[in-house]
Amino acid sequence: MNSNFESRFAVSPNEAKQMNTEALRENFLIESLFSSDEVKLVLSHYDRFITGGAMPINQTLAMPNPDNLKAEYFLERREIGIINVGGKGVITADGEQFEIDYKEALYLGKGTKEVFFESKDSSNPAKFYLNSAPAHHTYPSKKITEAEAEVVELGSLETANHRTIKKLIVNSVLQTCQVQMGMTELKSGSVWNTMPAHVHDRRMEVYFYFEVPENQSVCHFMGQPQETRHIWMQNEQAVISPNWSIHSGAGTSNYTFIWGMAGENLDYGDMDHCATNNLK
Repeated sequence: MNSNFESRFAVSPNEAKQMNTEALRENFLIESLFSSDEVKLVLSHYDRFITGGAMPINQTLAMPNPDNLKAEYFLERREIGIINVGGKGVITADGEQFEIDYKEALYLGKGTKEVFFESKDSSNPAKFYLNSAPAHHTYPSKKITEAEAEVVELGSLETANHRTIKKLIVNSVLQTCQVQMGMTELKSGSVWNTMPAHVHDRRMEVYFYFEVPENQSVCHFMGQPQETRHIWMQNEQAVISPNWSIHSGAGTSNYTFIWGMAGENLDYGDMDHCATNNLK
C-alpha cells in the first residue's frame, strides 16, 4: 500500500492578496485526491484539518499514521468523517464492518485504532473522501445514509442557485467534536453555490467538487469579501477555505460538492453574510 502525506502552512489575508494564480493554487487547491491503491492526506494548519482520499482497487488499504501527527495511530487524538464518492466499498474500524455506498457517510470517533478501506468491485472502486480534525472526546462511530441526512432546499432557478443541502455529519444528526460534513447538489440550470456568500471566523472549511460533467469546470471564489480571488477547478478536486475567506463557486454546468468544516463552533448557522452587491 502507498500513502502520500503533505503539510501546508496557514496563509494570512495580506499574504493572499499578493499571490498570483500559481501561488493561490499551490497553497489552497488540492488537485488530486484519488490514486490507485493509495491513501492521500493533506494537513492544513487552519485548525489542523486533514483532507484526504482513499481509493482501494487491488488491495485493502490501511489508514496511515504520518510521523507529523506524533501519535500512536491516526485517530488517537482525532475524529474523521468519510463520504464515498465512488463504487460500493467497505470500511472496517476496529473489526466492525460498514458497507458504504455512493454518497453515504461514516463517522469514526477518537480512539479508533485500526481502519481499513476496500472496494466491493475493483472495476468500480470505492472513492472514500476523508475529513479529519483533532478531537477531545470519544463519540460513537456511525454510518449515515442519504435518507438519514437533514435536508434543506435553498435558492431559486431565477438566481441560478437552486440547490439541495444534505447535512450528513452535523450535530443535529450525530455528535462530533469538530468535524461537520455534508453535500450540496445543484439543480439543473443552476450553477452558483453558497451565494449569497459568507465567512465564519470560528471555523475553516474545505470544498470538494464532484459530479462535474466532462469538459466542464467550476470557478471557486475565495478571499476577503472586499478582496476576492478565484481558482478554476476540475472534477474531484478540493480547495481549502480559511476562516477569513468567502467560499463560493459557479460552474459551467450544475454539479455537487462536499463541504467539510472544523473549528470551535458546531452551530451550522453561525455565518457572517456578505451582500452580493458588496463583493469586490
